[in-house]
Amino acid sequence: MGPDGRPRGCCCAAADGWHCVVVDDAGGERRTELSASGTRWNSGARNDPEPVWWRQRLAETAGGLRGLIAEALTDATFGEFGAEAAISWFAVDDPVDWEGLVTLGEPDPARFPGRVPPFVVTLEPGRGAVLPDAHLLFSTRAADAWATLDAVAELYGAPAPRDAFVCGFAGHRSVRVGRGSLALSTEEGADGVERLAEIVGTRGAGWGGNPELRLRLDGVDLLDDPAADVVTLFRDLGHDVVERGRTARIPAMGLNLHEPDRPGPRTGRFTTVALQFPSAPDAVR
Repeated sequence: MGPDGRPRGCCCAAADGWHCVVVDDAGGERRTELSASGTRWNSGARNDPEPVWWRQRLAETAGGLRGLIAEALTDATFGEFGAEAAISWFAVDDPVDWEGLVTLGEPDPARFPGRVPPFVVTLEPGRGAVLPDAHLLFSTRAADAWATLDAVAELYGAPAPRDAFVCGFAGHRSVRVGRGSLALSTEEGADGVERLAEIVGTRGAGWGGNPELRLRLDGVDLLDDPAADVVTLFRDLGHDVVERGRTARIPAMGLNLHEPDRPGPRTGRFTTVALQFPSAPDAVR
């Protein structure tokens, strides 16, 4: 127990990996090994020193793992006690050693169907997408696309959109929606103007968070209906679906659907949907 009587835990790294320890009110410990590389910089056969970006990489790894721990713990707490668990993290040795105090609270209303409206992104192939309070068209300029993500983050109290490098695109930013994410990529056109080029929605296993991200096309919930049913439906509608491994593509719509790489609770359902401008021969932007 922590000094105020609350359960506590830690997220720590060693040279060869990361782990989490949760301490219950009786002093019992539950240790979980976390899937992430350790703190040792490995340069292969060479004896190169750690690069300047290595500490930042460790901080990003630690932040991601703390997020996964929080999700797993609150899901387990809800399943056992019907309550949410919030973790207050404190750095012991930033970025590789953290301690956290756990506070229990009322369950999130979004855990109960129908209590909180989902965040619905309606995809319109060849045009873009419709959000609850905005449109994202393939004619949208980059600055307006980023402003839309900023507005989503502000509306739902999510962290500010994250910038990332994605090969083949001029810009890429993503915002958290519940436990999913909405990401936009841009490219520069022949006229030198940077515009929206791809819309990506991702939602992992388990509860979708508050609000839950939904991606729909022609009334089909692409992340909720079984993947096989989604593929069959599009084929019945006359679309050419190209399947390769865990990916299904509909080139004429610019639609790409991905199942998780590893078996899990979402096996058999898509977890990522990406929409680009269609690659059909007669498509004219």
